[in-house]
Amino acid sequence: MTPQSQKRQRCAIYTRKSTEHNLDLEFNSLDAQREACEAYIKSQAHEGWRLVPDHFDDGGLSGASLNRPSLQRLLDDVRDGKIDIILVYKVDRLTRSLADFAKLVELFDQHGVSFVSITQSFNTTSSMGRLTLNVLLSFAQFEREVIGERVRDKIAASKRKGLWVGGPVPLGYATEDKKLVVVPAEAKIVRLIFALYLEADSIASLAEVLGHKGIRTKIRSLSNGESRGGGPFGVGALAHLLRNRFYIGEIDYRGEIHAGEHEAILDRKLFDKVQEKLTKNTVDRAMRLKGSPALLMGRIFDDIGNRMTPSHSNKRGVRYRYYVSHALIQGRKRDAGSVSRVPATEIEHLVLQAVRQNLSSRNPDASPDQEAIIAQIDKIVVRREVLEIRLLETEPTSTNIIPGTRRTKDSPSAGSNTISIPWTAKIFSAVKGIVHAPDPTGPTLTPDTRDALLNAIAKARQWVSDMTLGRVKSFADIATKEKKVERHIRLLAPLAFVAPSIVQSIIEGTAPASLTITELAKSSVHSWRQQHHLLKVSSKR
Repeated sequence: MTPQSQKRQRCAIYTRKSTEHNLDLEFNSLDAQREACEAYIKSQAHEGWRLVPDHFDDGGLSGASLNRPSLQRLLDDVRDGKIDIILVYKVDRLTRSLADFAKLVELFDQHGVSFVSITQSFNTTSSMGRLTLNVLLSFAQFEREVIGERVRDKIAASKRKGLWVGGPVPLGYATEDKKLVVVPAEAKIVRLIFALYLEADSIASLAEVLGHKGIRTKIRSLSNGESRGGGPFGVGALAHLLRNRFYIGEIDYRGEIHAGEHEAILDRKLFDKVQEKLTKNTVDRAMRLKGSPALLMGRIFDDIGNRMTPSHSNKRGVRYRYYVSHALIQGRKRDAGSVSRVPATEIEHLVLQAVRQNLSSRNPDASPDQEAIIAQIDKIVVRREVLEIRLLETEPTSTNIIPGTRRTKDSPSAGSNTISIPWTAKIFSAVKGIVHAPDPTGPTLTPDTRDALLNAIAKARQWVSDMTLGRVKSFADIATKEKKVERHIRLLAPLAFVAPSIVQSIIEGTAPASLTITELAKSSVHSWRQQHHLLKVSSKR
């Protein structure tokens, strides 16, 4: 094959020198680097390598930062598709940071650009070069994890000493010289909230009292100039405030109580009385709700602000659960939100799955149970095309929003994260306020079977996610964690790939009554179209 028949490879040379020393010489270090790279390109002429005329030389600039003029010009050319191969004398001429190197290589891969270090036998155009790259990237990942561990250890040590480590500033305090100082006006509000709770029937009734008195959440200024807060207190935010030991001069870090260096706002006797009432009300509420499947009761609202109350109907011996706007129940249909009635099982499944993934993205080692997930929810707002889940935020975190969701900018509750889940509200009919279930055309799933199928699918998705993200290495690890035999894990894992429309039919209870976990797992290895055919589930959504 002649050189003319080879595909032309456009090559760019990048050179760098950390100091300006001897740059004024007729032949300096940058020239030496470029000359060596030019010779290497000539040796690869039979492969179609050709040098581009532009020079990319950074003199007197450190490799610790990517903010270098010539490097940025080079990266712009990469993005514009003008470069095929980048050559350097040594890898450290490009960058001295493994983390930055990983970012650059990712950019190169996105645009099909190869990278060559001529003195280190490092060439991503070859399989050995790519192996070397993977080793270096492994070290980069190790570096990031070590940094993360150091940050977590520093936060833990600081909290044990009672120091403020940042994050949302509690109502009643402000930061001054990286320390917390009491804001008298806000401290007065905190004391009032605690006192009013002792007179109220519940946290929900306390929220109503505060609303009537015009008491709002703390307004926080963000670094981008925007502000958050100033809205009415939600039940979740109040529950967190009432249990916050920060107000008696203590810091609670993962169950460990440490004396804080900040000034207390509350008298301990008042705080202890509130804790006793909270505990008693929690026990009483648990007894009332025992056996009740309404997981989101007290936390779900329509988009006008009406609380959505659990309701149900019975159709052909099957019980169907819903959440219904309180305005609709009272006969005030015009005062209800855009969605006044939703199927409970579907909403609960979507919310639990979204919050579980959100919490796991913050802390990969966490395995929150259902109770822990519900405890993190401040408020759920049901809109026609989106579900908004407002979470409590008690620690400064860098939250990764799950695929298919997004964080909204405006959140009326201070110190909260909002997850938005795209969904489509279904239209239901009602007679005299009684909710009617969809009329199935044949035998459908019982609630117990439906819940078992959905739980199995959720577990399988979590397992596959854990393996994909490297949290576990094998099915054997999952089996050990779940206290199951490995064969059981391997049987259920394919459930992670069940067609979304089939999952939807299970949620709605319209899937065939004969559907079993084993049958579902066996069919899920096929295409979505084949799954519908094998399971006899209608694909018309």
